[in-house]
Amino acid sequence: MAKKAPRRTAERILEVTLGLFNRFGEPNVSTTLISNELGISPGNLYYHYPAKDELVNALFTRYKADLLELLVSAPEIKHWEDAWFFIHHLMERVWTHRFIYRDLNDLLSRNRRLESEMKDVLQHKDTAFQVMLARLNHAGLINMSEADRQITARHLVLQSTWWLSYAYVRQPRHALEDDNGPAAMVEAAQSMLALCKPYVPGDEKRDLDRLLSCYPVKP
Repeated sequence: MAKKAPRRTAERILEVTLGLFNRFGEPNVSTTLISNELGISPGNLYYHYPAKDELVNALFTRYKADLLELLVSAPEIKHWEDAWFFIHHLMERVWTHRFIYRDLNDLLSRNRRLESEMKDVLQHKDTAFQVMLARLNHAGLINMSEADRQITARHLVLQSTWWLSYAYVRQPRHALEDDNGPAAMVEAAQSMLALCKPYVPGDEKRDLDRLLSCYPVKP
C-alpha cells in the first residue's frame, strides 16, 4: 500500500496554530509555542509565516472563504429545517475558528487587515440573513415587513458574532473546549431562530416549536 504524501508544512502549521489559538486564545500563543508543538525550528516557521499576524490572516482568509461558500446558499431556504441547518452550519464555522470571536476586540485593535475584513464578513452575514428571512416570508412561514427583516437580520448578525463571548462569560473555564461545541451550536441556533417566533402564524409556530424541541439544549 502506497504511503500518503506528507502534508505541506505550511498547511500543517495552520492546523496546529488553529488548535492552539482555539485552546488558549491567540494573545496567549507565541510563535515559539507553535514551533515547539510542531517539532520544527522557529526559522522553519518564519520561512512560511514571518509574523504571527500572517498566521492570523491566513486562518481568517480560510474561515472567510468557508463562510461565504455557505452564505450564498441562503436563497435555497424554503422550510424551517433549511433555516435551522443554515444557521447551525454557520455557527459550526464560527466554532471551528472560535479564536477569532474569542479575542475579536483585541485582534481588531492590532490587525488593520482584519479590521477591514471583519466588516465585510458582517455585511455578508447581514445580507444572507435578510435573504433567509425574505425566503421564509415568501413561503408564508413568517409575516415580517421589510423593515422588520432588516432589524431582525441585524440581531442575527449580533448573535452569530457574540454568542461565543456570551458562552465564555457564563463558563470561562469550559465553554470553548472542544467537547462543548455541539451543545453550543444547538443553543445558538435555537436562540437565533427564536427571534422569528413573534412573526410566525399560529400553525407555523407549532411546526417551529416542534423542530426546536427535536434539539433540546442540555442544562
